[in-house]
Amino acid sequence: MGTNADIEHAVRVLRAEADALNLMADTVGESFAQAVEAIHAMKKAGHSGRLIVAGIGKSGHVARKIAATLASTGTPSYFVHPGEASHGDMGMITGQDVVMMLSNSGENAELSDLIHYTRRFDIKLIALTGNPESTLAKYADIRLVYPKVPEACPNGLAPTTSTTMMIAMGDALAVALLERMGLTPEQYKVFHPGGKLGQKLMKVSDLMIKGNDLPFVPEESLMDAALIALTEKNLGIALVVDKSGALLGIVTDGDLKRHMAPDLLSMRVVSVMTSNPKSIRPDALAVEALDIMTKQAGRYITTLVVLDESGALQGIIRLQDCLRAGIA
Repeated sequence: MGTNADIEHAVRVLRAEADALNLMADTVGESFAQAVEAIHAMKKAGHSGRLIVAGIGKSGHVARKIAATLASTGTPSYFVHPGEASHGDMGMITGQDVVMMLSNSGENAELSDLIHYTRRFDIKLIALTGNPESTLAKYADIRLVYPKVPEACPNGLAPTTSTTMMIAMGDALAVALLERMGLTPEQYKVFHPGGKLGQKLMKVSDLMIKGNDLPFVPEESLMDAALIALTEKNLGIALVVDKSGALLGIVTDGDLKRHMAPDLLSMRVVSVMTSNPKSIRPDALAVEALDIMTKQAGRYITTLVVLDESGALQGIIRLQDCLRAGIA
Protein backbone atom coordinates (compact mmCIF):
# COMPACT_ATOMS: atom_id res chain seq x y z
CA MET A 1 0.00 0.00 0.00
CA GLY A 2 2.81 2.37 0.94
CA THR A 3 4.66 1.53 -2.25
CA ASN A 4 1.70 2.50 -4.44
CA ALA A 5 1.28 5.76 -2.55
CA ASP A 6 4.96 6.57 -3.02
CA ILE A 7 4.66 6.01 -6.74
CA GLU A 8 1.57 8.22 -6.88
CA HIS A 9 3.42 11.01 -5.06
CA ALA A 10 6.34 10.73 -7.49
CA VAL A 11 4.07 10.88 -10.52
CA ARG A 12 2.22 13.88 -9.10
CA VAL A 13 5.46 15.78 -8.45
CA LEU A 14 6.94 15.00 -11.85
CA ARG A 15 3.77 15.99 -13.68
CA ALA A 16 3.43 19.19 -11.66
CA GLU A 17 6.98 20.19 -12.50
CA ALA A 18 6.61 19.16 -16.15
CA ASP A 19 3.45 21.28 -16.41
CA ALA A 20 5.32 24.22 -14.91
CA LEU A 21 8.13 23.86 -17.45
CA ASN A 22 5.63 23.74 -20.32
CA LEU A 23 3.97 26.87 -18.97
CA MET A 24 7.32 28.60 -18.63
CA ALA A 25 8.26 27.66 -22.20
CA ASP A 26 5.16 29.48 -23.41
CA THR A 27 6.21 32.66 -21.60
CA VAL A 28 9.80 32.94 -22.86
CA GLY A 29 10.13 36.23 -24.71
CA GLU A 30 12.19 39.32 -25.39
CA SER A 31 13.75 39.45 -21.92
CA PHE A 32 15.40 36.07 -22.51
CA ALA A 33 16.93 37.33 -25.76
CA GLN A 34 18.14 40.44 -23.91
CA ALA A 35 19.81 38.30 -21.25
CA VAL A 36 21.58 36.18 -23.86
CA GLU A 37 22.74 39.31 -25.70
CA ALA A 38 24.02 40.94 -22.49
CA ILE A 39 26.07 37.87 -21.54
CA HIS A 40 27.30 37.34 -25.10
CA ALA A 41 28.34 41.00 -25.40
CA MET A 42 30.21 40.69 -22.10
CA LYS A 43 32.19 37.75 -23.52
CA LYS A 44 33.07 39.63 -26.70
CA ALA A 45 34.38 42.70 -24.86
CA GLY A 46 38.03 41.67 -24.72
CA HIS A 47 37.09 38.37 -23.03
CA SER A 48 37.56 40.07 -19.65
CA GLY A 49 33.98 39.86 -18.39
CA ARG A 50 32.48 37.06 -16.33
CA LEU A 51 28.94 36.11 -15.46
CA ILE A 52 28.52 36.29 -11.67
CA VAL A 53 25.65 34.07 -10.49
CA ALA A 54 24.31 34.63 -6.99
CA GLY A 55 21.53 33.31 -4.79
CA ILE A 56 20.75 32.38 -1.20
CA GLY A 57 19.41 29.13 0.24
CA LYS A 58 18.08 26.67 -2.34
CA SER A 59 18.40 29.37 -4.99
CA GLY A 60 22.08 29.52 -4.08
CA HIS A 61 22.51 25.81 -4.77
CA VAL A 62 20.79 26.28 -8.13
CA ALA A 63 23.01 29.28 -8.84
CA ARG A 64 26.11 27.13 -8.30
CA LYS A 65 24.77 24.58 -10.77
CA ILE A 66 23.97 27.23 -13.38
CA ALA A 67 27.42 28.79 -13.03
CA ALA A 68 29.03 25.37 -13.47
CA THR A 69 26.93 24.59 -16.56
CA LEU A 70 27.71 27.93 -18.17
CA ALA A 71 31.43 27.61 -17.42
CA SER A 72 31.48 24.14 -18.96
CA THR A 73 29.90 25.43 -22.16
CA GLY A 74 32.27 28.32 -22.76
CA THR A 75 30.83 31.18 -20.70
CA PRO A 76 33.20 32.25 -17.88
CA SER A 77 30.95 32.07 -14.81
CA TYR A 78 31.38 32.15 -11.05
CA PHE A 79 29.11 31.70 -8.08
CA VAL A 80 29.28 34.43 -5.45
CA HIS A 81 27.49 34.00 -2.12
CA PRO A 82 25.54 37.20 -1.35
CA GLY A 83 26.44 37.02 2.33
CA GLU A 84 30.16 36.65 1.59
CA ALA A 85 29.85 39.43 -0.98
CA SER A 86 28.72 41.75 1.81
CA HIS A 87 31.90 40.90 3.71
CA GLY A 88 34.53 41.48 1.05
CA ASP A 89 33.79 39.24 -1.91
CA MET A 90 32.13 42.16 -3.67
CA GLY A 91 35.65 43.01 -4.81
CA MET A 92 35.55 39.96 -7.09
CA ILE A 93 32.95 41.69 -9.28
CA THR A 94 34.20 44.17 -11.87
CA GLY A 95 32.55 46.66 -14.18
CA GLN A 96 33.02 44.29 -17.13
CA ASP A 97 30.96 41.56 -15.47
CA VAL A 98 27.27 40.74 -15.62
CA VAL A 99 25.48 39.68 -12.43
CA MET A 100 22.57 37.26 -12.46
CA MET A 101 20.72 36.95 -9.15
CA LEU A 102 18.30 34.13 -8.34
CA SER A 103 15.44 34.48 -5.87
CA ASN A 104 11.95 33.05 -6.04
CA SER A 105 10.48 35.83 -3.90
CA GLY A 106 12.97 38.48 -4.97
CA GLU A 107 12.85 39.89 -1.45
CA ASN A 108 15.74 38.20 0.36
CA ALA A 109 17.42 40.70 2.64
CA GLU A 110 20.81 39.11 1.96
CA LEU A 111 20.60 40.25 -1.68
CA SER A 112 20.27 43.95 -0.93
CA ASP A 113 23.98 44.80 -0.67
CA LEU A 114 24.75 43.06 -3.95
CA ILE A 115 21.83 44.77 -5.69
CA HIS A 116 23.05 48.13 -4.39
CA TYR A 117 26.61 47.39 -5.56
CA THR A 118 25.48 46.67 -9.13
CA ARG A 119 23.45 49.89 -9.21
CA ARG A 120 26.27 51.99 -7.79
CA PHE A 121 28.86 50.79 -10.30
CA ASP A 122 26.52 50.40 -13.28
CA ILE A 123 27.00 46.62 -13.54
CA LYS A 124 24.40 44.85 -15.65
CA LEU A 125 21.96 42.96 -13.41
CA ILE A 126 19.76 40.07 -14.56
CA ALA A 127 17.02 38.90 -12.20
CA LEU A 128 15.77 35.30 -12.30
CA THR A 129 12.67 35.32 -10.12
CA GLY A 130 9.07 34.26 -9.76
CA ASN A 131 7.95 37.66 -8.49
CA PRO A 132 7.86 40.46 -11.11
CA GLU A 133 6.88 43.01 -8.42
CA SER A 134 9.82 42.23 -6.12
CA THR A 135 12.68 44.50 -5.14
CA LEU A 136 15.08 42.36 -7.18
CA ALA A 137 12.93 42.63 -10.29
CA LYS A 138 12.39 46.34 -9.76
CA TYR A 139 16.11 47.18 -9.79
CA ALA A 140 17.25 44.64 -12.40
CA ASP A 141 18.15 45.68 -15.94
CA ILE A 142 16.73 42.44 -17.35
CA ARG A 143 13.98 40.36 -15.73
CA LEU A 144 13.63 36.64 -16.35
CA VAL A 145 10.32 35.97 -14.63
CA TYR A 146 8.98 32.43 -14.53
CA PRO A 147 5.29 31.65 -13.90
CA LYS A 148 3.85 31.73 -10.40
CA VAL A 149 2.78 28.12 -9.90
CA PRO A 150 2.35 26.07 -6.71
CA GLU A 151 5.36 24.19 -5.36
CA ALA A 152 5.18 20.42 -5.75
CA CYS A 153 5.61 20.17 -1.98
CA PRO A 154 2.15 19.31 -0.52
CA ASN A 155 2.56 22.12 2.01
CA GLY A 156 3.52 24.57 -0.73
CA LEU A 157 6.67 25.50 1.19
CA ALA A 158 9.72 23.51 0.09
CA PRO A 159 11.31 24.94 -3.08
CA THR A 160 10.61 22.29 -5.70
CA THR A 161 8.79 23.49 -8.79
CA SER A 162 10.40 26.94 -8.53
CA THR A 163 13.93 25.56 -8.37
CA THR A 164 13.21 23.23 -11.30
CA MET A 165 12.19 26.24 -13.39
CA MET A 166 15.34 28.10 -12.32
CA ILE A 167 17.55 25.19 -13.35
CA ALA A 168 15.76 24.85 -16.68
CA MET A 169 16.14 28.57 -17.40
CA GLY A 170 19.84 28.31 -16.63
CA ASP A 171 20.13 25.41 -19.06
CA ALA A 172 18.26 27.41 -21.69
CA LEU A 173 20.70 30.31 -21.30
CA ALA A 174 23.71 27.99 -21.50
CA VAL A 175 22.51 26.30 -24.69
CA ALA A 176 21.52 29.59 -26.33
CA LEU A 177 24.99 31.00 -25.59
CA LEU A 178 26.63 27.77 -26.77
CA GLU A 179 24.74 28.09 -30.06
CA ARG A 180 25.74 31.75 -30.35
CA MET A 181 29.45 30.95 -30.08
CA GLY A 182 29.22 27.82 -32.26
CA LEU A 183 30.95 25.63 -29.70
CA THR A 184 32.42 22.56 -31.41
CA PRO A 185 32.88 19.13 -29.81
CA GLU A 186 36.64 19.75 -29.83
CA GLN A 187 36.23 23.03 -27.93
CA TYR A 188 33.79 21.36 -25.56
CA LYS A 189 36.39 18.71 -24.79
CA VAL A 190 38.73 21.44 -23.52
CA PHE A 191 36.26 22.08 -20.69
CA HIS A 192 35.73 18.32 -20.08
CA PRO A 193 39.14 16.64 -20.37
CA GLY A 194 38.33 13.88 -17.90
CA GLY A 195 35.67 11.25 -17.43
CA LYS A 196 33.39 9.57 -19.95
CA LEU A 197 32.63 12.79 -21.79
CA GLY A 198 36.31 13.47 -22.38
CA GLN A 199 36.75 9.95 -23.70
CA LYS A 200 33.85 10.26 -26.14
CA LEU A 201 35.34 13.51 -27.48
CA MET A 202 38.80 12.07 -28.17
CA LYS A 203 39.86 12.43 -31.80
CA VAL A 204 41.19 9.72 -34.09
CA SER A 205 44.57 11.50 -34.05
CA ASP A 206 44.69 11.02 -30.26
CA LEU A 207 44.58 7.22 -30.60
CA MET A 208 45.99 6.36 -34.02
CA ILE A 209 49.21 4.43 -34.54
CA LYS A 210 51.60 6.27 -36.85
CA GLY A 211 55.15 6.68 -38.09
CA ASN A 212 57.70 3.94 -37.51
CA ASP A 213 55.15 1.86 -35.60
CA LEU A 214 53.28 1.14 -38.82
CA PRO A 215 53.92 -2.08 -40.81
CA PHE A 216 54.76 -0.96 -44.37
CA VAL A 217 55.17 -3.33 -47.30
CA PRO A 218 56.38 -2.11 -50.75
CA GLU A 219 54.03 -2.90 -53.63
CA GLU A 220 56.61 -5.11 -55.40
CA SER A 221 56.92 -7.38 -52.33
CA LEU A 222 55.80 -10.97 -52.09
CA MET A 223 53.52 -12.25 -49.38
CA ASP A 224 56.39 -13.60 -47.30
CA ALA A 225 57.40 -9.98 -46.63
CA ALA A 226 53.82 -9.10 -45.70
CA LEU A 227 53.72 -12.02 -43.29
CA ILE A 228 56.91 -10.81 -41.63
CA ALA A 229 55.45 -7.28 -41.29
CA LEU A 230 52.26 -8.67 -39.80
CA THR A 231 54.25 -10.72 -37.30
CA GLU A 232 56.81 -8.08 -36.32
CA LYS A 233 54.40 -5.19 -35.74
CA ASN A 234 51.61 -7.46 -34.42
CA LEU A 235 48.87 -5.03 -35.43
CA GLY A 236 46.85 -7.43 -37.54
CA ILE A 237 47.46 -5.38 -40.68
CA ALA A 238 50.17 -4.61 -43.25
CA LEU A 239 50.05 -1.43 -45.35
CA VAL A 240 50.93 -1.82 -49.01
CA VAL A 241 52.48 1.40 -50.36
CA ASP A 242 54.01 2.57 -53.63
CA LYS A 243 57.44 4.18 -54.04
CA SER A 244 56.03 7.59 -52.99
CA GLY A 245 54.53 6.16 -49.79
CA ALA A 246 50.95 6.39 -51.02
CA LEU A 247 48.63 3.69 -49.72
CA LEU A 248 47.55 1.11 -52.30
CA GLY A 249 45.80 -1.35 -50.01
CA ILE A 250 46.05 -3.43 -46.87
CA VAL A 251 46.75 -7.04 -46.03
CA THR A 252 44.97 -8.39 -42.96
CA ASP A 253 44.66 -11.70 -41.18
CA GLY A 254 41.37 -12.09 -43.03
CA ASP A 255 43.11 -11.72 -46.40
CA LEU A 256 45.54 -14.47 -45.42
CA LYS A 257 42.65 -16.82 -44.64
CA ARG A 258 40.81 -15.99 -47.87
CA HIS A 259 43.89 -16.65 -50.03
CA MET A 260 45.27 -19.59 -48.13
CA ALA A 261 47.06 -21.87 -50.62
CA PRO A 262 50.39 -23.72 -50.88
CA ASP A 263 51.86 -20.87 -52.96
CA LEU A 264 50.56 -18.02 -50.76
CA LEU A 265 53.98 -16.82 -49.62
CA SER A 266 55.21 -16.51 -53.21
CA MET A 267 52.19 -14.48 -54.35
CA ARG A 268 52.56 -10.71 -54.86
CA VAL A 269 51.01 -8.58 -52.11
CA VAL A 270 49.03 -6.55 -54.66
CA SER A 271 47.16 -9.70 -55.70
CA VAL A 272 46.15 -10.47 -52.10
CA MET A 273 45.62 -7.02 -50.60
CA THR A 274 42.27 -5.34 -50.05
CA SER A 275 42.12 -2.20 -52.17
CA ASN A 276 40.21 0.90 -51.06
CA PRO A 277 39.99 -0.11 -47.39
CA LYS A 278 37.65 1.66 -44.99
CA SER A 279 39.18 4.93 -43.82
CA ILE A 280 38.61 7.92 -41.58
CA ARG A 281 40.06 11.41 -41.17
CA PRO A 282 42.47 12.18 -38.29
CA ASP A 283 40.28 15.05 -37.06
CA ALA A 284 37.18 12.83 -36.76
CA LEU A 285 36.02 11.76 -33.31
CA ALA A 286 37.29 8.37 -32.18
CA VAL A 287 33.69 7.38 -31.44
CA GLU A 288 32.98 7.82 -35.17
CA ALA A 289 35.77 5.35 -35.95
CA LEU A 290 34.25 2.91 -33.47
CA ASP A 291 30.87 3.32 -35.15
CA ILE A 292 32.32 2.53 -38.59
CA MET A 293 34.15 -0.54 -37.34
CA THR A 294 31.20 -2.00 -35.46
CA LYS A 295 28.11 -0.79 -37.32
CA GLN A 296 28.67 0.78 -40.73
CA ALA A 297 31.22 -1.47 -42.43
CA GLY A 298 28.70 -4.13 -43.34
CA ARG A 299 30.87 -6.61 -41.52
CA TYR A 300 32.85 -6.54 -38.31
CA ILE A 301 36.30 -4.96 -38.86
CA THR A 302 39.02 -4.19 -36.36
CA THR A 303 41.15 -1.53 -38.09
CA LEU A 304 40.66 1.64 -40.11
CA VAL A 305 43.33 3.44 -42.09
CA VAL A 306 43.60 7.15 -41.33
CA LEU A 307 43.86 9.43 -44.36
CA ASP A 308 44.02 13.21 -44.46
CA GLU A 309 41.84 15.33 -46.74
CA SER A 310 44.26 14.82 -49.65
CA GLY A 311 44.19 11.04 -49.21
CA ALA A 312 47.68 10.81 -47.71
CA LEU A 313 48.23 8.04 -45.17
CA GLN A 314 48.47 9.29 -41.57
CA GLY A 315 48.17 6.08 -39.58
CA ILE A 316 45.73 3.42 -38.44
CA ILE A 317 43.21 3.22 -35.61
CA ARG A 318 42.18 -0.10 -34.10
CA LEU A 319 39.03 -1.24 -32.38
CA GLN A 320 40.95 -2.50 -29.35
CA ASP A 321 42.63 0.89 -28.86
CA CYS A 322 39.22 2.60 -28.84
CA LEU A 323 37.90 0.13 -26.27
CA ARG A 324 41.06 0.44 -24.16
CA ALA A 325 40.55 4.21 -24.09
CA GLY A 326 37.03 3.70 -22.72
CA ILE A 327 35.23 4.72 -25.91
CA ALA A 328 32.13 2.56 -26.21
